[in-house]
Amino acid sequence: MAGDPQPEDPAPPEGADAGWTAVGYLLGGMIVWGGAGWLVDRWLDLDFPAGLLVGLIGGGTAGVYLIVKRLGA
Repeated sequence: MAGDPQPEDPAPPEGADAGWTAVGYLLGGMIVWGGAGWLVDRWLDLDFPAGLLVGLIGGGTAGVYLIVKRLGA
């Protein structure tokens, strides 16, 4: 409702939790975008896995971005 107090942003994880969060962001990005690139390679019937490489690099870059944005590393 309009009069309810807004919830505060949760504190960023610390210690081992921050490490596991960073690993999750990196692997998650690379798996999701690498998988999408692999599907594009299959769809276009490419001999060289260009989509997979672009997806892995893009997913890794997105993972690093999320780590810096959310964990302030």
